[in-house]
Amino acid sequence: MATESDVRRDIIDACLEMNANGLNQGTSGNISIRHEDTMLISPSATPYRKMTPDMIAAMDLAGSMTGDWTGPHKPSTEWRIHWRLMKNRNDVTAIVHAHPPYSTSLAILRRPIPACHYMMAAFGGIDVRCSGYATFGSPELADLAIAAIEGRTACLLANHGMVATGLGIEQAMWRAVELETIARQYYLAMRAGDPVILTREQIDDTAEMLAGYGVPDG
Repeated sequence: MATESDVRRDIIDACLEMNANGLNQGTSGNISIRHEDTMLISPSATPYRKMTPDMIAAMDLAGSMTGDWTGPHKPSTEWRIHWRLMKNRNDVTAIVHAHPPYSTSLAILRRPIPACHYMMAAFGGIDVRCSGYATFGSPELADLAIAAIEGRTACLLANHGMVATGLGIEQAMWRAVELETIARQYYLAMRAGDPVILTREQIDDTAEMLAGYGVPDG
């Protein structure tokens, strides 16, 4: 089992990976991972290359949502989204929030991503919804994000970015990359013509096959 020190290092590695693979720019994204009854989350406005394990903020998941944390830096401004998902969903132990170009472009259009590609099955339904808009870091945005991601493993945030979840950071990061890839494909297809959308039955068939097909299991 990973130690808390391991998890803190995993968060830093994931933040660096998120920027290296084009999912994010600067310090606008954030990563969280559950460790026992604690949510460890990247600190607010801290350059990833200067981040050290002791800078990771820790928040209690056992009690109510107080916003209290331990650590030298306050947690990411979007901690409410992370905390509520991790507190209330057994299928979420890691979260990636980022502002990748194509997912964010669709979020600016307030356009959900339909079942334009069979890999949409990785997100728990026949679409990835787009939330309504609220100021970043606000309780209202957390409410909208929680509603948009209900029954799903990812969502878009209107005029903002995206959220992807998983059982472990490897799965959450895989979903974030997959979502941005599909967002790019959907965006380009819309520019070329009218995308053909798959049926629920076709997506359900894919979901069954993905269960044993090399998808990170956390």
